[in-house]
Amino acid sequence: MTTITMTVNGKQMRADAEGNTLLVEYLREGLGLTGTHVGCDTSQCGACVVHVNGEAVKSCSMFAADAEGAEITTIEGMANADGSLGTIQQAFQDYHGLQCGFCTPGMVMIAADLLKNNPDPSEQEIRDYLEGNICRCTGYHNIVKAIQAAAGQSVPAVAAE
Repeated sequence: MTTITMTVNGKQMRADAEGNTLLVEYLREGLGLTGTHVGCDTSQCGACVVHVNGEAVKSCSMFAADAEGAEITTIEGMANADGSLGTIQQAFQDYHGLQCGFCTPGMVMIAADLLKNNPDPSEQEIRDYLEGNICRCTGYHNIVKAIQAAAGQSVPAVAAE
């Protein structure tokens, strides 16, 4: 066992882990941050996306020990300081960019990465950026609209289903 220390959502945290513990397991089991989901265990689905030192990473493809000393942001860190939904989270709610919600944490995290790198993406750029994230429920249409809305683009209202 090794003690791993990192800053997660602005707070220094530490927990013990085996050398082969994946970052997603460390966050969920070691630190109790269960918003990051395990969807496939093969880095195909994107449900486990977090930000490591400001970059989007599929946390099922990284050992926790490799994140020693890193700055990590999880879905829990995307809310506003008062606990209300952050801009991207609110857009996902407003534009029905979720159904079962399983992929939503990874979608929000990848959307944040996209908007950091490209604050005014086209619809095609959004669709291309989402390529590594799988949603089995929505068909992506409302996810794209939610990201457009989070970017401040004019988006027609989505009728409640």
